[in-house]
Amino acid sequence: MNIDVTKQNEQITPYQKRTLFASTVGYALDGLDMMILGVCFSLIATSFNLTKTDLGTLTSATLLGAVLGGIFFGILADKYGRVRVFSWTILIFSVFTGFCAISPNYECFLIFRFLSGLGLGGEFGIGMTLVSESWPKHKRSRATSIVALGFQVGIILAALTVNFIGEVHGWRWAFAMGVLPALFVAWTRKGLKEPEIWQNLKDQNQNNIAISKLFKNPRITATTIGLTIACAVQNFGFYGIMVWMPNMIASEYHLPFKNTMFWTISTTIGMSLGILIFGWLCDKFGRRPSYIVFLFVSAVSIWFYFQQKEVTILILFGSVIGFFVNGMMGGYGALLAEHYTTDARSSAENIIFNIGRGIAGISQVLIAYLATIYSISYALALLSGAYLLSAASFIFLIPETKGKALE
Repeated sequence: MNIDVTKQNEQITPYQKRTLFASTVGYALDGLDMMILGVCFSLIATSFNLTKTDLGTLTSATLLGAVLGGIFFGILADKYGRVRVFSWTILIFSVFTGFCAISPNYECFLIFRFLSGLGLGGEFGIGMTLVSESWPKHKRSRATSIVALGFQVGIILAALTVNFIGEVHGWRWAFAMGVLPALFVAWTRKGLKEPEIWQNLKDQNQNNIAISKLFKNPRITATTIGLTIACAVQNFGFYGIMVWMPNMIASEYHLPFKNTMFWTISTTIGMSLGILIFGWLCDKFGRRPSYIVFLFVSAVSIWFYFQQKEVTILILFGSVIGFFVNGMMGGYGALLAEHYTTDARSSAENIIFNIGRGIAGISQVLIAYLATIYSISYALALLSGAYLLSAASFIFLIPETKGKALE
C-alpha cells in the first residue's frame, strides 16, 4: 500500500504540467523582451547616437519599471489570483515592447522601456509562485529550475532575432517581434485554474494584502534582507555580463557585431545546463549548501575570466561562467516561495526578486561609468566581490527550507 501511494505521489498531473509550461513559456518571452535590448545595444547606439552611459540608463529604466511592476502585480496576484494577473503582465510588456519599435527618439524609447519593464517585473514572481504552489515539495526546485530555463531560451531567441532580423531589417523590426507574446495571453487564461492552496485561501476570504508578513518578526526580516541581497547580486551579475559582454567583444576586440552571437549562445548553453543541475542539487542536498558552493566558484571564476585577452577563450569559457553565474537562477523560485505563507507568497517572490533587479539596474550605470573611465572588462571583473557578499547572506541570514511544505 505504501508503495502505491509513493508511486501516486511521484506522478505529475496534467495540471502541474500545464502550469509548468505556461510559466516557462512566459519567462521565455520575458527573456526575449529583456535581452533584445542587450544584443541590440550597438545598433541602437548608432541609430540614436548614444553614449555608454545612455545605454546603461536604458537598462536601468527597464529594471526600475520591473521593480515597480513586480511590487504592484505581486500584490495583485495574492489578492486576485496568479493566473489572471500573470496574463496582465505578459500583455503589458508585449505591447510596450512593440511601441519601442516605433520610437522616434531616445527619450520615447526610454519611456517605453520603462513601461514594458512594469510587465516584465510582474511576470517572474507570479509564474514561479504558480509552479511552486502546484508541484510536490520534493520536486519543487527542479520544477522552478525549468521555469528559469525558459529565460535562457528567450536569450537565444533574442540573439537569433537580432542577428537574422535586426541585422537585415534594422533593430526596430527586432523589437516589433516583441508584440507576439500578447498572443500567448489568450492561451494562458484558457482552462488554467488557480492553485488549490490559493483557491482555498480565497474561499475563506483570507486573500488579503499581506506584504507586512515579509517583516513580521526579526527572523523573517533577516531572511527577507538576506534574500534581497542574494537576488540583487544574482541580477547584478547576470545583467552585467549578458548585457555588456556582447558590447565588450564588439568594441574592445573590434569584431563585427554579428560575431557576438557565438558568445551569447555559448554562455546560454552553459547557463541552461547550470540551471537544470542546480535545481537537482537543491532538491538533493539543500538550498544553502548549493548556493554557497556556486557563489564561491562564481567569485573566483569571474575574476580570472576577465583577465583573459583572447576572444576565443572568452567565447569558449563563456559557457563555464554561465554555468555557475546563472545556474543559481534554478533555485530562486522555490527558495523564495518556501519562506512565506500563501497570502504573501507572490508579493514576496516579486518584491524581493525585483528589488534585486532594481539594485542591479542602478549598477548598470556604475558599470557604464567604469567602462568609460577604464574598460568594460575592468568594470565586469569587479562583479567578483558581489558574489562573496551573497555567499555571506546564505551563511548568516537565510535558513534551510529543503522539503518544507507550503503553508
